[in-house]
Amino acid sequence: MSKDHAGVWTRTSRVIKARPEDLCAAFIDPDALAAWLPPAEMTGVIHEFDARIGGGYRMSLFYPPDEHGSRGKTTDKEDMVKVRFVELTPPRRIVEAVSFVTSDPALLGEMTMTVTFEDMPGGTEVTLLFENLPSGLRAEDNDAGAQLSLEQLRRRFE
Repeated sequence: MSKDHAGVWTRTSRVIKARPEDLCAAFIDPDALAAWLPPAEMTGVIHEFDARIGGGYRMSLFYPPDEHGSRGKTTDKEDMVKVRFVELTPPRRIVEAVSFVTSDPALLGEMTMTVTFEDMPGGTEVTLLFENLPSGLRAEDNDAGAQLSLEQLRRRFE
Protein backbone atom coordinates (compact mmCIF):
# COMPACT_ATOMS: atom_id res chain seq x y z
CA MET A 1 0.00 0.00 0.00
CA SER A 2 1.41 3.37 -0.93
CA LYS A 3 1.80 6.11 1.67
CA ASP A 4 -0.66 8.20 -0.35
CA HIS A 5 -3.31 5.49 0.00
CA ALA A 6 -2.62 4.38 3.59
CA GLY A 7 -5.64 4.87 5.82
CA VAL A 8 -8.13 5.48 2.99
CA TRP A 9 -11.69 4.91 4.15
CA THR A 10 -15.32 5.32 3.10
CA ARG A 11 -18.52 5.72 5.11
CA THR A 12 -21.94 5.03 3.65
CA SER A 13 -25.26 5.01 5.49
CA ARG A 14 -28.96 4.73 4.82
CA VAL A 15 -32.11 4.75 6.96
CA ILE A 16 -34.16 1.61 6.36
CA LYS A 17 -37.69 1.02 7.63
CA ALA A 18 -36.89 -2.07 9.69
CA ARG A 19 -35.82 -3.02 13.20
CA PRO A 20 -32.09 -3.19 14.01
CA GLU A 21 -32.52 -6.88 14.93
CA ASP A 22 -33.87 -7.76 11.49
CA LEU A 23 -31.25 -5.74 9.61
CA CYS A 24 -28.39 -7.14 11.67
CA ALA A 25 -29.67 -10.67 11.03
CA ALA A 26 -29.41 -10.03 7.27
CA PHE A 27 -25.64 -9.61 7.73
CA ILE A 28 -25.15 -12.93 9.51
CA ASP A 29 -27.52 -15.15 7.52
CA PRO A 30 -25.72 -16.62 4.49
CA ASP A 31 -28.85 -16.86 2.30
CA ALA A 32 -29.89 -13.28 3.05
CA LEU A 33 -26.34 -11.99 2.53
CA ALA A 34 -26.04 -13.67 -0.88
CA ALA A 35 -29.37 -12.14 -1.91
CA TRP A 36 -28.80 -8.48 -1.01
CA LEU A 37 -25.03 -7.82 -0.80
CA PRO A 38 -23.99 -8.16 -4.47
CA PRO A 39 -24.26 -4.66 -5.96
CA ALA A 40 -26.12 -3.79 -9.17
CA GLU A 41 -26.41 -6.72 -11.57
CA MET A 42 -23.88 -8.90 -9.75
CA THR A 43 -24.84 -12.20 -8.14
CA GLY A 44 -23.40 -13.82 -5.05
CA VAL A 45 -22.50 -17.29 -3.82
CA ILE A 46 -21.50 -18.11 -0.26
CA HIS A 47 -18.90 -20.91 -0.23
CA GLU A 48 -18.60 -21.28 3.55
CA PHE A 49 -20.09 -19.49 6.54
CA ASP A 50 -19.39 -19.56 10.29
CA ALA A 51 -21.28 -16.84 12.21
CA ARG A 52 -19.10 -16.48 15.30
CA ILE A 53 -16.19 -14.30 16.37
CA GLY A 54 -13.11 -15.71 14.66
CA GLY A 55 -15.34 -17.42 12.10
CA GLY A 56 -16.42 -15.77 8.90
CA TYR A 57 -17.26 -16.53 5.33
CA ARG A 58 -15.92 -16.81 1.82
CA MET A 59 -18.10 -15.32 -0.89
CA SER A 60 -17.90 -14.82 -4.65
CA LEU A 61 -19.51 -11.88 -6.38
CA PHE A 62 -20.01 -12.48 -10.10
CA TYR A 63 -20.31 -9.83 -12.79
CA PRO A 64 -23.08 -10.38 -15.37
CA PRO A 65 -22.01 -12.94 -18.00
CA ASP A 66 -23.08 -10.63 -20.84
CA GLU A 67 -20.94 -7.75 -19.56
CA HIS A 68 -18.05 -7.07 -21.92
CA GLY A 69 -14.52 -6.71 -20.67
CA SER A 70 -12.95 -7.93 -17.50
CA ARG A 71 -12.82 -6.16 -14.20
CA GLY A 72 -12.94 -8.87 -11.59
CA LYS A 73 -10.40 -8.94 -8.80
CA THR A 74 -10.14 -12.76 -8.61
CA THR A 75 -10.93 -13.69 -12.23
CA ASP A 76 -12.26 -11.69 -15.18
CA LYS A 77 -15.85 -11.93 -13.92
CA GLU A 78 -15.43 -12.70 -10.21
CA ASP A 79 -14.55 -10.90 -6.99
CA MET A 80 -13.99 -13.39 -4.17
CA VAL A 81 -13.64 -12.17 -0.60
CA LYS A 82 -12.61 -13.81 2.63
CA VAL A 83 -14.23 -12.30 5.70
CA ARG A 84 -13.39 -12.88 9.35
CA PHE A 85 -15.80 -11.77 12.09
CA VAL A 86 -13.85 -9.62 14.54
CA GLU A 87 -16.83 -8.44 16.59
CA LEU A 88 -20.46 -9.54 16.66
CA THR A 89 -22.65 -7.42 18.93
CA PRO A 90 -26.18 -7.94 17.61
CA PRO A 91 -28.21 -5.92 16.98
CA ARG A 92 -25.90 -2.91 17.17
CA ARG A 93 -22.51 -3.64 15.61
CA ILE A 94 -20.57 -6.06 13.41
CA VAL A 95 -16.87 -5.71 12.62
CA GLU A 96 -15.35 -7.72 9.77
CA ALA A 97 -11.82 -8.11 8.44
CA VAL A 98 -12.19 -8.36 4.66
CA SER A 99 -9.61 -9.40 2.06
CA PHE A 100 -9.86 -10.08 -1.65
CA VAL A 101 -8.75 -13.43 -3.02
CA THR A 102 -6.47 -12.12 -5.75
CA SER A 103 -2.99 -12.19 -7.19
CA ASP A 104 -3.02 -8.42 -7.76
CA PRO A 105 -0.60 -6.88 -5.23
CA ALA A 106 -2.57 -3.61 -5.29
CA LEU A 107 -5.63 -5.42 -3.91
CA LEU A 108 -3.88 -7.47 -1.23
CA GLY A 109 -4.23 -6.69 2.44
CA GLU A 110 -7.02 -6.61 4.93
CA MET A 111 -9.56 -3.83 5.20
CA THR A 112 -12.02 -3.45 8.05
CA MET A 113 -15.76 -3.06 7.61
CA THR A 114 -17.68 -1.85 10.66
CA VAL A 115 -21.46 -2.05 10.39
CA THR A 116 -23.60 -0.18 12.88
CA PHE A 117 -27.37 -0.17 13.38
CA GLU A 118 -28.85 2.90 15.08
CA ASP A 119 -32.53 3.49 15.86
CA MET A 120 -33.83 6.55 14.03
CA PRO A 121 -37.26 8.05 13.50
CA GLY A 122 -38.78 5.97 10.73
CA GLY A 123 -36.36 3.05 10.93
CA THR A 124 -32.75 2.14 11.49
CA GLU A 125 -29.67 3.91 10.18
CA VAL A 126 -27.33 1.26 8.77
CA THR A 127 -23.77 2.56 8.40
CA LEU A 128 -20.92 0.82 6.58
CA LEU A 129 -17.49 2.14 7.51
CA PHE A 130 -14.63 0.69 5.45
CA GLU A 131 -11.09 1.40 6.70
CA ASN A 132 -7.67 0.69 5.21
CA LEU A 133 -8.85 0.09 1.66
CA PRO A 134 -6.20 -1.61 -0.49
CA SER A 135 -4.38 0.77 -2.83
CA GLY A 136 -5.98 -0.81 -5.91
CA LEU A 137 -9.52 -0.14 -4.69
CA ARG A 138 -10.69 3.38 -5.41
CA ALA A 139 -12.64 4.92 -2.54
CA GLU A 140 -15.34 6.19 -4.91
CA ASP A 141 -15.83 2.69 -6.37
CA ASN A 142 -16.06 1.16 -2.90
CA ASP A 143 -18.57 3.81 -1.84
CA ALA A 144 -20.68 3.31 -4.98
CA GLY A 145 -20.80 -0.46 -4.38
CA ALA A 146 -21.73 0.06 -0.71
CA GLN A 147 -24.54 2.43 -1.70
CA LEU A 148 -25.92 -0.10 -4.19
CA SER A 149 -25.77 -2.88 -1.58
CA LEU A 150 -27.59 -0.77 1.01
CA GLU A 151 -30.25 0.07 -1.57
CA GLN A 152 -30.79 -3.66 -2.15
CA LEU A 153 -30.94 -4.23 1.61
CA ARG A 154 -33.59 -1.48 1.81
CA ARG A 155 -35.63 -3.15 -0.95
CA ARG A 156 -35.48 -6.43 0.96
CA PHE A 157 -37.23 -4.83 3.94
CA GLU A 158 -39.46 -2.10 2.51
